[in-house]
Amino acid sequence: MFFKSQVKDHIRVPPNLFGANVTQSITEQIKKKYEGYISKDLGIVIDVSAVDEVQDGIIIPGDGAAYYETSFTLLTFKPDLQEVVLGRIRDLADFGAFITIGPLEGMIHVSQTMDDFVSFSKDKVLVGKESKKTLKVNDDCQARIIAISYKDLPNVKIGLTMRQDMLGKLEWFKGKKE
Repeated sequence: MFFKSQVKDHIRVPPNLFGANVTQSITEQIKKKYEGYISKDLGIVIDVSAVDEVQDGIIIPGDGAAYYETSFTLLTFKPDLQEVVLGRIRDLADFGAFITIGPLEGMIHVSQTMDDFVSFSKDKVLVGKESKKTLKVNDDCQARIIAISYKDLPNVKIGLTMRQDMLGKLEWFKGKKE
């Protein structure tokens, strides 16, 4: 899910930016520091939405840069357990499907793709034996998050399922009543 997160931090502005607009310089430094930042608390930082408040700057001897206590708003993406997400199948393998959800990628094990025996064909299609449902690259799907791992921060792992009612390829349940 996407969030706007309020953050307060001391932002370092190097001397080469002293002549520029302070708010623009601070925004530039916040973007350098936070864009792409991943944490269990914030999720993945996508962009700086706004610089809300800037206190007076201080210069620390020996550094030469100015430090400003700043409050700012970040646009973040933080997946939650049991959240239903929309995504697009990026790749298929004999063991499951990789799905793009927001700025992240999740994995759906082949046993979690549908309530059917699933086979993997040579042309990279997952096919249900009895239902004849198919799952291909670029299919739009709805899935539920069942596992999130932040062990390796640059490579957050997300496990998904589509084995519940109203989950799966969007075409599978078009016309069904909610």
